[in-house]
Amino acid sequence: MAASGRTSAAFAAVTSHLGVGAKVLDRQESELVEQALAAVASRSLHDAEILRNLVEELKATSALLDRQRPLRVPTSLGGEHRDETTLVDHLCTIDGLSGDLALPLKATLSRTYLLTKINFLRGFVKATSVILDVPGCPRMNHDLREELAQSVYTLLAEELFLALLRKPNVSIRTKRRCADQLITVWDDAALEIDDFAPLLESAWHARNRITSAYGTLLGATETFRLVTEDCSTEVIDFFGRDNMSVDESSAFEEFLFNMTSEELATLRREMQTQRLSAASPAWAAEVLGRQLDELEHSHEIDPMALYRSYQRRQLAADFRLMSNSPGPRRTAEAYLMVYLLDQQ
Repeated sequence: MAASGRTSAAFAAVTSHLGVGAKVLDRQESELVEQALAAVASRSLHDAEILRNLVEELKATSALLDRQRPLRVPTSLGGEHRDETTLVDHLCTIDGLSGDLALPLKATLSRTYLLTKINFLRGFVKATSVILDVPGCPRMNHDLREELAQSVYTLLAEELFLALLRKPNVSIRTKRRCADQLITVWDDAALEIDDFAPLLESAWHARNRITSAYGTLLGATETFRLVTEDCSTEVIDFFGRDNMSVDESSAFEEFLFNMTSEELATLRREMQTQRLSAASPAWAAEVLGRQLDELEHSHEIDPMALYRSYQRRQLAADFRLMSNSPGPRRTAEAYLMVYLLDQQ
């Protein structure tokens, strides 16, 4: 009874710090976190205390962000007038080499808040993954992974917009729309990807739930699997249209197989050399000399694997542009986003 009392008291102490409000977590997230805290505290006060600290860090980061001036509000410094237009002009001229140093402080803090939230949710996923025997915990862990994925997708969307801003082959009109979208996201921490880029979310949501079969490396099986995971028909139609460029087609292949065009070319050459009619994930990993996320895929999604895939493909696209090497100069997501921005 005494132990039960200590557990209840400890849980009360933990949840008393959860009053994070709508600016930190929405209602669904708050309810999920409260349930997870209760389940974890019933098994491990140590883990519950770590989660409580994560709550405090998220609240502190949110409070710091709230104190910043909205980016669309005019101001001045050193006699220089600054407003929404001058910020858009500035964002359209960044080259990427200065990284976050070229961004306004609120933009950096907004990204820091999002990273803090991702770390926060990863902690809850980890803590609940070891108590799956508790009634309701498997579903809770699944829902936490979905919330984590949405935050990772939101971060990916920000990085995609920033990548487009530093591309010399993107029109100024598209860049201005891209910059305007970024300002909106940085000014409202409550925004998530489904609020401003639902088609991107659909593509990432579906890709995160399938594995690559490799096979003949044509991508037909992978495309079909995207459809079965409810990838938006607009995304499928965009990458299936008749007038697709070679680079767009190559970028979509990269997206389907979670690897660069150079890696796919290596696999195809090796298949010819070895006279193989089909490739397997294990064989591909051996040829490329790296672990493939398909080999680690479980019944639950891994949004970090999708993040790694995007970063690998984005780095390859940037390298090709700088070195004038053959291959797509943008990721598949970037080609799609430019198309969508140009339709606005």
